[in-house]
Amino acid sequence: MTVLPARSCSSATFPEIPGPADRRIAVHVTPEAERALRHGHPWLFDQAIRRQSHEGLAGDLAVVFDRNRDFLAVGLYDPRSTIRVRVLHHGRPATIDRDWFRAKLAAAAQVRASLLDGATTGYRLVHGENDGLPGLVVDCYDQTLVLKLYTPAWLPHLRDVLPALVDVIPAERLILRLGRAMLEQPQELCGLRDGETLCGPDLDGPVLFRENGLCFEADPVRGQKTGFFLDQRDNRARVEKLACGKEVANVFAYTGGFSVYAARGGARCVVSIDVGTAALEAAVRNMALNAHVPAVAAAAHEIVTGDAFEALARLGETGRRFDLVIIDPPAFAQKQEQAAQALSAYERLTRLGLGVLRPGGTLVQASCSSRVDAEAFFEAVHRAAAQAGRPLREIERTDHPLDHPVTFKEGAYLKCLFATVP
Repeated sequence: MTVLPARSCSSATFPEIPGPADRRIAVHVTPEAERALRHGHPWLFDQAIRRQSHEGLAGDLAVVFDRNRDFLAVGLYDPRSTIRVRVLHHGRPATIDRDWFRAKLAAAAQVRASLLDGATTGYRLVHGENDGLPGLVVDCYDQTLVLKLYTPAWLPHLRDVLPALVDVIPAERLILRLGRAMLEQPQELCGLRDGETLCGPDLDGPVLFRENGLCFEADPVRGQKTGFFLDQRDNRARVEKLACGKEVANVFAYTGGFSVYAARGGARCVVSIDVGTAALEAAVRNMALNAHVPAVAAAAHEIVTGDAFEALARLGETGRRFDLVIIDPPAFAQKQEQAAQALSAYERLTRLGLGVLRPGGTLVQASCSSRVDAEAFFEAVHRAAAQAGRPLREIERTDHPLDHPVTFKEGAYLKCLFATVP
């Protein structure tokens, strides 16, 4: 990795962005919304607002009052989103300033303290709504922090959030990533760019970090999400324990996280399948980064570039079989109306995966679609397996790791099934 000289985050001067309006927006809501907010829900939708004092800009603070005109919550106003207010604080009035953000970030860091044993330096520091900072994610890759924003409502508050962040987690650099909705509103970005280095040396290549003693690269500037799928850490460790002596297929492999763990677990052969050439090249490099581990060096690693559905079908037709098949696709449902289509895709993947799985083998199948209910996902996988004449015997169902907590129903997205077949 090559870096260009620049200031460190400890002495950074962050971008000058206009702050929120001094005047708060007073909001009155429906009884249903009031009940949800009293139970700590982080979202107030536009249709739940009965009246408000005035229009505001993205990032202005909105104060929500109950039917008795008492304080209920305060949050970030976003006039372009159906989630009109993202709630920062419930219950009693609070001053939302740098000290408030620092305390919130420190609390999030404390939740993750047990992960930081030296063997792991890549983790999620802030998981949006579930850490009380809706629409904001912070991932840590050793000395690189990646801040991802999903709403322009955060921009006026960066003057307080950024110094608070580097106070809590000192880092070499801080990189900004922007969600799809923000990229569609360039006029709201105050000149900021996706992948921009906000402080510290610019990147010329990936960063390296450790996960359970293994070394991986991540590309925080151009990679998917923030560069790596940190939420599958625990499931990768489970795969490692199942891999000894096995032939393994890692479908939707991306940069080979599951592949490297399977190799360290003693897999004889690992096949990484993905449509992205650059991702698979990174998977090869990740294997090489861990070649000092005898089991990783001994494992044969094969890459298959192409559509996962088509690749599995071809492997099945040619008679290729595996002892362990891992299927970890991207989110198939971005909207609720796509949930049925997503379930159909999961069923198809189950059939294709079982088509290359040896008798007695293990299927690991995951979903990261929040629009797909966990029970519906598990039922779909079981249904497809039964229809294929290979009913599943469950080993376990898993969900979110410690650094991806869930504090409200809509915040749950990750589910994974471990099962064997006859």
